[in-house]
Amino acid sequence: MAGREITDEVESAEESAAVGWRADLMTLTKARLSALVVMTTLFGYLLAARSHDSFSWWILGHTIFGTLLTAFGAAAFNQVMELEADAKMDRTADRPLPTRRVSTAAAFVMGWLFSAFGVVHLAMKVDFLAAVFAAVTLLTYLFIYTPMKTRSTWNTVIGAVAGALPPLIGWTAAGGTLTLGGAYLFALLFFWQMPHFLAINWMYRDQYVQGGFVMWSNDDDDGSKTSRLAIIFSLFTVVIPIMPVLSGEAHGWFLIPGVFLGAVMLKYALVFRKVRTREKARALFFYTLAYLPLVLLFSWAAWE
Repeated sequence: MAGREITDEVESAEESAAVGWRADLMTLTKARLSALVVMTTLFGYLLAARSHDSFSWWILGHTIFGTLLTAFGAAAFNQVMELEADAKMDRTADRPLPTRRVSTAAAFVMGWLFSAFGVVHLAMKVDFLAAVFAAVTLLTYLFIYTPMKTRSTWNTVIGAVAGALPPLIGWTAAGGTLTLGGAYLFALLFFWQMPHFLAINWMYRDQYVQGGFVMWSNDDDDGSKTSRLAIIFSLFTVVIPIMPVLSGEAHGWFLIPGVFLGAVMLKYALVFRKVRTREKARALFFYTLAYLPLVLLFSWAAWE
């Protein structure tokens, strides 16, 4: 019996270690953020493939694989670069690197392998221009956005540029040229991110200050500046759906759900402006999470 109990304890410890390692890997690669990158890349591919009648499961699979690896690499590199800042903030202090559950060297090697293999895979198996967009996304995210977070409030704008590029990976992978349809996807992702991150910044403004990050929400204790910016950027989500309709790439009926979803975003931003509390900022944040998949689904349904 004693031997069996020891065996059970060893197996339990091994299972816990395995679960812990998987959880650390998901955190190190920012699995949820990487999944978002893949989702926007997927829709970029689907819309361009419909426009050009060029859908291929083989190309789509390689596009998703290469994009996912590149996103994993960017996430690992980002956490290596922000190790000290992450250690100072409650929301990130338990990440694998600040707690030393994963060594910095291991994360660095992982970042290199994922990033390099992802970009090269896209270039070899998909399309050179798609690989270029992946590389530009990676470089912008790591070498402009990440260091700028401690220097300028404009880091949010640069981060939104990096976040708006993945749909163009999918768009060019399907043979799409840089038409107004591709510009629509870039603009949609760019302006969606702004109220999304403004809400996050204001909810965690004290922790961002502790981490040494320079955000628009710093010292904005009453939320006046953050809510005003959220309104301005939300206004763009109301008018952006006009772009693919004007270019003839989407049916005219798309204006109804497209404009409506943007108007709801604006409503949440206006409520946050009127009642500047953490709860209202959180409500805006959660709506942004629902907005993106909905507007992308309607875009796909309306695409010519």
